[in-house]
Amino acid sequence: MPDNAMPPEVSPAGFFRRLGAMAYDFLLLLALLLLMSFPYAFITGGQRPGPVLHSLYQAYLLLISFLYYAWFWVHGGQTLGMRTWRIKVVRADGGPVTWGIALKRFGFALISLLCLGLGFFWILYDRDKRAWHDRWSGTRLVRLPKN
Repeated sequence: MPDNAMPPEVSPAGFFRRLGAMAYDFLLLLALLLLMSFPYAFITGGQRPGPVLHSLYQAYLLLISFLYYAWFWVHGGQTLGMRTWRIKVVRADGGPVTWGIALKRFGFALISLLCLGLGFFWILYDRDKRAWHDRWSGTRLVRLPKN
């Protein structure tokens, strides 16, 4: 199946549905990052650390963020926010996401975000409702039917 082809019974997830899932996941991830920051606060004693320790901490938070999203994408294709909003990430051919694809998707999503969110807003103009990171990682978000 070509990269942009979709089976007729599956519709792409729209911008506002994706935005709702992102907001939900952001709150969950924020709580997780806060919880996972306790060891750092304990190590530093609440004092400003040196640049090396601070850089390691930032990398640690990025790793936790990646693991949050990637684990859910690889194990069922849905984060908790995506389940709530009935959307699922799949490969462009409809197959499941692998760890390698999840890493690409996460990295490209950071690029989409760092470009003032333009990669996400691209959904509004794309004929298949795919963001930059969807296209670049070979994935797409599909809307799931009501149960």
